[in-house]
Amino acid sequence: MNEKDLKETFLSSKTEFVGKIITVEQWRVSLPNGQEAGREIVKHNGAAAVVPVDSRGIVTLVKQHRVAIDRITLEVPAGKLDAPDEDPFLCAKRELEEETGLVAGKWQKMAHVVTTPGFCTERIALYLATDLTQGRQHMDPDEFLNLVKMPLNDAVMMVEAGQIEDAKTCLALLMAHRILNQPSYLWQEGAHSKASFKDAYPQAKG
Repeated sequence: MNEKDLKETFLSSKTEFVGKIITVEQWRVSLPNGQEAGREIVKHNGAAAVVPVDSRGIVTLVKQHRVAIDRITLEVPAGKLDAPDEDPFLCAKRELEEETGLVAGKWQKMAHVVTTPGFCTERIALYLATDLTQGRQHMDPDEFLNLVKMPLNDAVMMVEAGQIEDAKTCLALLMAHRILNQPSYLWQEGAHSKASFKDAYPQAKG
C-alpha cells in the first residue's frame, strides 16, 4: 500500500482542556477511504532528556515518585520545554543542572523521538553529556527526587532485566552505552581522540 493511501487528513479541532503541561483536543480527520473519524489528541510542548556519564563510566539518574502510576521510578534527568519553539539543547542543559547540579563540557545529541504517537504530540530530544563538573542542585519547589549514581553498564543491565521501565530512560541509556562502546567513536566538536576515549572510559567495555 502506498504511503499516500495511509494518510489521515486533519479537518477540524475542538479544545476540551488547557493545562500547564498539556492541551487536550478532539480532532475530526478524513480517512484514506474518504470516511471521517474522531481522534483524541494531547498536545505537548516537548521535552529533553540527558544521560550524564563521568570519566569513570558512572551515570547519574534520578529517583522520584510518579503519581500517575503510583510508583517510584529511576529515570535520566529530563524536563519539558518551556515553549514549543525552545531549543531542546538549552532545555537539556537547564534540566541537568537543576536536577543534578551537574554541568557538562561535552554534549552529543543522540536522537529526537516521539513518545506516544497514537494520541500525543510530545517529542523528546535525547542527549549524552560528558566532561562533568559537580555543582549545586536547584530544583523546582514542587520537585522531590534523589540522585542515584551507578556504572552505566549496571544501568543497562537493569533496563534489560525490566527493572527500569521509563521508555525515554531505557532508550537513552541503551544509546549512550552503544556510543561509548564504539572504540572508533570520535566526539563531535573535536572532543576526544581514540586514545583519550580509552583513558576517559576504562569501564565502557564489558
